[in-house]
Amino acid sequence: MRKKIAIIYSSVDGQTKKICQELSLIFEKQQIKTELHSIDNFSDDLLKYHTLIIGASIRYGKHNNKVSEFILDNLNKLNQIQTAFFSVNLVARKKDKNSASTNPYMIKFLDKIEWKADFLQVFAGKLDYNSYSFLDRIMIKLIMLITNGPTKSKEPIEFTEWERVNDFGIKIIENYKNTKHNIGYK
Repeated sequence: MRKKIAIIYSSVDGQTKKICQELSLIFEKQQIKTELHSIDNFSDDLLKYHTLIIGASIRYGKHNNKVSEFILDNLNKLNQIQTAFFSVNLVARKKDKNSASTNPYMIKFLDKIEWKADFLQVFAGKLDYNSYSFLDRIMIKLIMLITNGPTKSKEPIEFTEWERVNDFGIKIIENYKNTKHNIGYK
């Protein structure tokens, strides 16, 4: 029996979770069993999975501390299975900052934890001023002003490029289909 893929997310405004749900659909269309969990309630043994995907959003320049804690606490097991990590942030809306090697948040995060997943990606998130608290709205507008982004919008602006999400899923599927499905193959 083939092992499952687990997808764990840390999402502030829901876009990272939405991306994870899309990845789950992509895998299920290929008949790959998938589990989706918030990082807040995930406690399974990682070795029961073929691949573990972690998706994490950025707020005020940082990923949720639970993400780095999870990785550091499980580093030994993560190194025994296939892994993928992606970051969701608004800086990634810029073509020169939308890859793992050019996105400042991804670079900073990977330097901090000294772990590198088998697959890395960065996706642009969603900007929705109406859903933010007053303080968040002011802070995000300031960040957008500094980075030449939109500072006014009555409607949400989704910067996520879904074709890139699909391509990321396909790379993971190809790896899944081309590797052994038992513990210790890595």
